[in-house]
Amino acid sequence: MKQYVIDELRYADYEKLRDYLEAHFGGSAMAQLYWIPVDEALLDEVQKAHTECHPLCFAIELEESRMSMELLVRTRNRMRCDCIRYANTEQRNWLIDCLDAIFEKLDIKT
Repeated sequence: MKQYVIDELRYADYEKLRDYLEAHFGGSAMAQLYWIPVDEALLDEVQKAHTECHPLCFAIELEESRMSMELLVRTRNRMRCDCIRYANTEQRNWLIDCLDAIFEKLDIKT
């Protein structure tokens, strides 16, 4: 699995991230897992056409000392679909920029 990982988080930073992710992206059935919807303007033609699969998201797992993000655009509605695929360069850069903005907003240094 391709991932983007930020490790060596301090516990205080973990708490800030957890609170932020809960407030902005809600929790899921699995603790520590959050879903960030991909900006629809970034979807490719197949992903745009699969409206029944929307919203397409990135999965983020937050642990006390690390945060990992799959670089896979996926739907929460199905396990397999043609619209589920690794992020293209624009989607990947968008995710990293989104996370950088969260870290900056929370004043977390990495």
